[in-house]
Amino acid sequence: MRVVIGEDSALFREGLARLLADAGYDVVAKAQDAPGLVAAVDATAPDLAIIDIRMPPDLTDDGARAARRIRAAHPELGIVLLSQHVESRHSVELVSSGRFGYLLKDRVLDVDDFLDALRRVAAGGSALDPEVVSRLIGAHRASDPLRSLTAREREVLALMAEGRTNVGIARRLWLTDRTVETHVSSILTKLGLSGSDEDHRRVLAVLVYLNRS
Repeated sequence: MRVVIGEDSALFREGLARLLADAGYDVVAKAQDAPGLVAAVDATAPDLAIIDIRMPPDLTDDGARAARRIRAAHPELGIVLLSQHVESRHSVELVSSGRFGYLLKDRVLDVDDFLDALRRVAAGGSALDPEVVSRLIGAHRASDPLRSLTAREREVLALMAEGRTNVGIARRLWLTDRTVETHVSSILTKLGLSGSDEDHRRVLAVLVYLNRS
């Protein structure tokens, strides 16, 4: 898999590049600012871009804004945003188009989970950091329509937002696959999501609370 890294910290950038190379990824370009990142993606046509939200020149949300420009130009590219802290406002538009991940930087230390998240995004799925999901759900637990969900359904929805399949959710919560299917069906019904394919409805379920952040 061909990867471009956008990260202004030389130490983190080179460490991430070494980690990916050791895991068999082909790091085709590394950029230290947002304009350089956009140019690198255009020049190399990678399969995946890993991008720090805060990059030069402004060191605010330059990386996230660059990610939106990259997604517009390269809709099939997998994008994983990295952040030191939870900053969710750019997630809605990107997650709705698939092939998107948003992880806190310290998750990179859990190498197996990090690489699994990259694989899910590259395959067309999503991977949202559990802390991001927890923060979003916790902030709006009393708001319609989320308040209609049970505690277990909120757990299932959180894992759906991380990009987990029904099988993955079942393993994480020690439930049967059939029980998870029942919970997912209940969530989609309570959120008024029906009449379309399963994958599309799962994304819409995640967007219900992302849009309320």
